[in-house]
Amino acid sequence: LTRSGERAPLVGLWRLVAFQREYQATGEREYPMGGPATGYIHFQPEGRMWVVITGEGRKAPSTDQDRVGLLNTLVAYTGPYRVDGARWITTVEVSANPAWVGTEQARAFEVSGDRLQELTAWAARPDNRVARAVITYERVK
Repeated sequence: LTRSGERAPLVGLWRLVAFQREYQATGEREYPMGGPATGYIHFQPEGRMWVVITGEGRKAPSTDQDRVGLLNTLVAYTGPYRVDGARWITTVEVSANPAWVGTEQARAFEVSGDRLQELTAWAARPDNRVARAVITYERVK
């Protein structure tokens, strides 16, 4: 396959359906961004992507503490991406999380019909439990 052919299943605009955190030890899932989190991910055929996800119940901030709280319910980054088998890897150029800028963010994925499921790598949480994000999108037509 050509590089663009490898990207073909991802290309387009996808609307967030569910943002879940799954715990490795128990399989338990929770909604860290609230039930109806909203967002989109877009993959361009020439190899650039962007994603913006916001949590449930966000309100315009009126204090510095409010502004800080908003960062806990925001995922946003962009950069060039490539596909390697069942993973896409984004070289992050701009991010709501400055620690991601200049890093590669790898995500396992599966496309089934008009559904895209994204899986982050397993990682230790601050409470020492190991978890990953399971993010489901639906293709926008």
